[in-house]
Amino acid sequence: MTGQTKPDYLSHAVLALGVFLFALPVWLVLAGSTQDSDAITRGEISLIPHLSGLSSYPRVLTEGTMGTEPVWHMLLVSLGMALCIALGKIAISILSAYAVVFFRFPFRKIAFWSIFVTLMLPVEVRIIPTYSVMATFGLINTFTGLWVPLIASATATLLFRQVFVAIPDELVEAARMDGAGPLRFLKDIVIPVSGANIAALFVILFVYGWNQYLWPLLVATDPGLDTIVIGLVKMIGVETQTDWSAVMATAVLALLPPVAVVLLMQRWFVAGLTEGEK
Repeated sequence: MTGQTKPDYLSHAVLALGVFLFALPVWLVLAGSTQDSDAITRGEISLIPHLSGLSSYPRVLTEGTMGTEPVWHMLLVSLGMALCIALGKIAISILSAYAVVFFRFPFRKIAFWSIFVTLMLPVEVRIIPTYSVMATFGLINTFTGLWVPLIASATATLLFRQVFVAIPDELVEAARMDGAGPLRFLKDIVIPVSGANIAALFVILFVYGWNQYLWPLLVATDPGLDTIVIGLVKMIGVETQTDWSAVMATAVLALLPPVAVVLLMQRWFVAGLTEGEK
């Protein structure tokens, strides 16, 4: 009979400290969104939310503040952009990885390594030529221009390639003997096998798209195309006194969609990460 293992108090203490350090700023923003802006400016913020100050939420949702668009509109723009980026990256990455793994064509390995090399080129490096291309196609100040340049992903292509390489050759041969063409093999076998990885990548890419700042700042000067991140910066960067309660209420509202996506897809997200380690 083996003795019971003692709880690791040090690990639990470190985890509790990490949770506290992460949750405290979020709680401060939540509490500050219900308090008077002048008190926040003076540094007299309370850790206890004031229920009477919850009126700042419907105010920023429907009216905005400091000349910005209503928050509901900015949330809608951010949601559309994040969904298009996540779904576009997944679709393009699946097709490119599928072609590299299962098709035989000249310079196949060169094509893959060309995609892989782009991992060393961050957005900031190619921002000027990307902007020039968008201007040539007349996509400046359009919703399409917000997400189209961001849907190619070498990282997602590499991850899907690793998943596809792990598919047994026997399964490929069996599908070929059953008369399954490339599209049917992709739809009936490859995509179902990659379901958990697709879900995990969707969560990561949705949050990536939601937090975009530099590209929307450059490509969209129309206030009607402001994302929630751009809206927050505009609320803080005004020349007049900042309405901190409205800023904090907007920040809380901006947290809700990505948190909801992570919570709703948590099981698939964890499954995709663990399967990727096998």
